[in-house]
Amino acid sequence: MGIPFNPSEFVSRAIENIRGIVGGEMAVAACSGGVDSTVATYIAKMALDDRLKTVYIDDGFRREGEVEETLRILGDLGLNPILLDRKSLFYRNLKGVIDAERKRRIFRETFYNVIGDFMKSNGIKFLVQGTIAADIVETKGGIKTQHNVLEQIGVDYGFKVIEPLKELYKPQVREVARYLGLPREISEKMPFPGPGLLIRVVGEVNPKRIEIVRKATKIVEEELRDVDAFQKFAVLLPGRATGIRGGKRKYGYMIAIRVVISEDAITADPLEIPFSKLRSIADRITSEINDVVRVLYELTPKPPSTIEFE
Repeated sequence: MGIPFNPSEFVSRAIENIRGIVGGEMAVAACSGGVDSTVATYIAKMALDDRLKTVYIDDGFRREGEVEETLRILGDLGLNPILLDRKSLFYRNLKGVIDAERKRRIFRETFYNVIGDFMKSNGIKFLVQGTIAADIVETKGGIKTQHNVLEQIGVDYGFKVIEPLKELYKPQVREVARYLGLPREISEKMPFPGPGLLIRVVGEVNPKRIEIVRKATKIVEEELRDVDAFQKFAVLLPGRATGIRGGKRKYGYMIAIRVVISEDAITADPLEIPFSKLRSIADRITSEINDVVRVLYELTPKPPSTIEFE
């Protein structure tokens, strides 16, 4: 039987480790507002105080209202986030890209180039980020590139990466968040991928496609707010399907709904949702998003599928 995880001891070691690496210099923390990156940033703030700069990148792939809400929460925690609005850069770099793995790699390159430019302009060479064990497992295993896994696969953007959570899985990260007294909107926050809605549009992304999946995501989260799931979201599928609008043929988009239960994101099972609730979601999506004519429910466990479509 293993030794029980002790969040107090973990935090003390992490603070000591960060101070030992950074010394008397400054560091940047890349924070998305998710539980992983927020815990890593908060620990780094405890270690470095005003020698830490917290950066939040608006890539254009966040959920409705998420940018503003995240900046508010991080501000309330005393992390003083600096907003870098780079939406146009991400869209430009991803134009015409269809392959899922290429999308993830281009997102990673763009993300770290933005971070790197900020660090160079401020004379900083240390980056703190919230990589966890599951990210490393999937990237090193060749399943899919997690944008925040660098050193483990030999990627070097010219700065030193500090990953205080890299040996933890999601349940342990949540334990640390609760120990630190972070609000429930952080400690219990539903996982959301680093590339955001980018990987919930299968195929090429553009502002229109992102807006469709953004609206569908809001509907799914609203309708299933009382459903206890590891993740619940919408995906915009490739291609079109025939539907009917105003008594006439409409060639429109298709949305898939994905709801899973999981402990650590390594395995996952689809959740059985009442048909009446699924019907309500489908009715809202097709009535509130004119371009969508078909809604599907995805039933595949992980493995053989992954939680995200891309």
